[in-house]
Amino acid sequence: MGKVDQGVIVLWMARHYWKKNLTYNGYGGRGKQVRDILHIHDLFRLVEWQLHHLSEINGKIFNVGGGLSCSVSLSELTGICEEITGNRINIEPVAENRIPDLRIYLTDNSSVFAQTGWKPRYTAPEIMKEIYDWIKNNEDELAFILN
Repeated sequence: MGKVDQGVIVLWMARHYWKKNLTYNGYGGRGKQVRDILHIHDLFRLVEWQLHHLSEINGKIFNVGGGLSCSVSLSELTGICEEITGNRINIEPVAENRIPDLRIYLTDNSSVFAQTGWKPRYTAPEIMKEIYDWIKNNEDELAFILN
């Protein structure tokens, strides 16, 4: 639900929506850390496929995420949020690395791709636009959590 320690994608949009400050933490404070993101509908498509092909994948374990095709750095995410909201916010650089900070996380989807043919369809801008619309349409209910 968009917290600093998890849900950074929703948090990033919420902070832009409500014009609240953020920080680029670690690695020089430039926002170059990269994460992949996955739309829930892409995950649902995979789960639905699996339900219809249980005998083919029974007992197999897959890594599933946005992978390289749906990845963004925090600075790229900032640009997407600015474009969608029209808001520019203050983002303070914090150069020092923290133990939990990761420079890059990209899911290796190669096994699930090979076994199922599944690939994410949603792009980062599409995901962020849906998050923006969700916040806007539920602003009263979300303000006390995300604002």
